[in-house]
Amino acid sequence: MHQTLWADRGQLLSCSADAGAAATGATRIGLSRLGGAKAPAGSLSIWIQLRGSGWLESREGRFRLGRGEWMAFERDSAPSLQMDAHGLCIGLDIAEGTLATLERLADSALYAGRGRLSRRDARIALRLWRTAGGDDHDAVRPLLLHLVAIQGELAAGVRRCPGRSRSRKRQVFGRMQRARLYLEGNSDRVVRIGELADLTNFSSWYFSKAFQSLYDESPQALSARLRLERAAELLRSTSMMIGEVAAASGFDNCCSFARAFRARFGTSATRYREQAACGPGRVPAVGATRRRGGRAAP
Repeated sequence: MHQTLWADRGQLLSCSADAGAAATGATRIGLSRLGGAKAPAGSLSIWIQLRGSGWLESREGRFRLGRGEWMAFERDSAPSLQMDAHGLCIGLDIAEGTLATLERLADSALYAGRGRLSRRDARIALRLWRTAGGDDHDAVRPLLLHLVAIQGELAAGVRRCPGRSRSRKRQVFGRMQRARLYLEGNSDRVVRIGELADLTNFSSWYFSKAFQSLYDESPQALSARLRLERAAELLRSTSMMIGEVAAASGFDNCCSFARAFRARFGTSATRYREQAACGPGRVPAVGATRRRGGRAAP
């Protein structure tokens, strides 16, 4: 069964477990103007921010969703979303049976993660989302295939994953993507390998090896990079003191933060903030530095 749920003007939508736990089908969820929702556990959900901003909290952590961005969450993530005063977000809560049909008929899958989409892709997604209702299960397939296309960059990652079968590679990749999302959602602290291993149901050794092979970066290195990028964002967008920024980015003391920040951005945190005040072109772009000899991560 396909359903449509909407929260607007401060309404809080609590999606029932029955809506998300059906064997097949999909539930459309729309949020606007301070509307909020809590998606049920038991089904994969994907969200597209069309206007304004939103905030999400899930098992993987806390995130800000900006205009033109998408995020997808695994079955037991149960994300909670809250729009700002100008926010408009569309979501799709997809039952496991529908995902299995997608994989069987189109040899395609959807994965946890986040990214950006073009205005054209956003318009297409909105049009397909509007027509994905009713009791016709075929009506949702064009939208699912469009979402697969939006995640197209991830296909190369599946091929690099260990495993003898396509199904096993997809399983490993899905778990690695969730671990990566967990690191992004917890960029305010140091994340231990044991947490990520528990999240993915792999041993610490296997997880670390697979993660490094897939992303050309260890989980520890990615965690440190994300924490420094968070610090740079706080320096640009807030008036927090340097020590407060360091603490909010998971650093124990200002000295270790200062060394790490300079190594990452080539300047001190104080100087970085001064340059940011002069204009965005005066500071290194967050995430723009590529690792020597490495591939861009999905």
